[in-house]
Amino acid sequence: MSYTGPDFDPPRPRRSPRRPLIVAAAALVPGALLGWAVYAAVGGSDDDGDNGSAAPRPSAAAPASSGGPSSPGASASEPGGPDDGTPSASATSSSPSAPASAPAGSGALKGKVVVIDPGHNPGNFQHAAEINRQVDIGTNRKECDTTGTATNDGYPEAKFTLDLAHRMRALLEEQGATVKLTQDADRPFGPCIDERARIGNEAKADAVVSLHADGAGAGQRGFHVILPGAVNAGGADTRAIVGPSRELGERIAGNFVRVTGNAPSNYVGGGTGLVTRKDLGGLNLSTVPKVFVECGNMRDSKDAALLTSGAWRQKAARGISDGIVSFLRGQRSAR
Repeated sequence: MSYTGPDFDPPRPRRSPRRPLIVAAAALVPGALLGWAVYAAVGGSDDDGDNGSAAPRPSAAAPASSGGPSSPGASASEPGGPDDGTPSASATSSSPSAPASAPAGSGALKGKVVVIDPGHNPGNFQHAAEINRQVDIGTNRKECDTTGTATNDGYPEAKFTLDLAHRMRALLEEQGATVKLTQDADRPFGPCIDERARIGNEAKADAVVSLHADGAGAGQRGFHVILPGAVNAGGADTRAIVGPSRELGERIAGNFVRVTGNAPSNYVGGGTGLVTRKDLGGLNLSTVPKVFVECGNMRDSKDAALLTSGAWRQKAARGISDGIVSFLRGQRSAR
C-alpha cells in the first residue's frame, strides 16, 4: 500500500545495540550461517502502513487501471496468486461479525490467541462510499479502509494478504494456537480500521499481526515491520503495548530474514527492517501487542516476482509465524 503520513517517525534506537546490526548484516551476507545468527540473537496514510515515499495507491473511488483491486480477478474465491504453490485454506466463516477462527489445539502455543489481520478486502473496490467513511482512530479521523495496491500486472494486495493469512493460520494451528482472522473474504468490504483493532482487543490476543505489501516506486525493495509509537491522545493509548510490540516486531524481522533470505527495506528503516509510526489507527487503537508487516514492494518487478510466487509466500508465512512463536514462547518463559 502507498500512503503519506504526516506523523512519520524514523526508527528509534533499539534497546540492545547488537540486534539492529545483526538484522542489517543478515541482509548483506548470504547463506544459512548468517541467517542462523539472526535467529539465535533475535529469538529463534491510510491504515495500510505503506511508506510515505510510495507511489499513489489505487483509491476506492478510482480503482487501479492495471486490473488490480478493481479487477474481477480479485474475487474472494481466488485467494491465491498467479503461482499459488501450497494451496491456501478456504473461507471458514460466513458472518461479517464473526471473524474466522480455529479451535485451540495441543502444542507449544496451546492457550495462546493470535489474530491475523489480512490487509484490505478483495471486495473493497466495489464499496467506495463505505470504505471512504471517516472513523475515529483516537488521535484524529481517517477513512475506514482502502483498496490496497497491486502489482503492475494486476495482482491485488488484498489477494496476497488473504493467501498469506491462510498459510500462517495453518502453521500456527500446528503449534496449538487459537487463530482468528479479522476477515476471510466473508464480508463485502472492510472491516474498518477501528474494527480491525477492536477484534484483536476483544479476543484478548497475545499477538496481532496485520499483513500488507507496499506500493513504493520501482527499485525500492525489501520488507519492513511497522511498530506502534507511544500515543496517548483521545481514545488512543499505546503506552502499555509499545515494548512488547517492539519485541514482537524484532522477532518477526529476524525470522523473516532467516527463512526468506530477503533483505530489509532499502528505503525506510535504515536497514533494520523496523519503522515506528503514530498515525495508523490499527496500531493506535490496539490494547494488545500488534505490528504491521509490509512483506515487499508490489510495484518493483523483482519484489513482485516474489510476492506472486506461492513458494515464496509459504516462506514468508513461515518466517512471520516463526517470529510470532518465538515471541509467544519468550512471553511465556518470562512469567
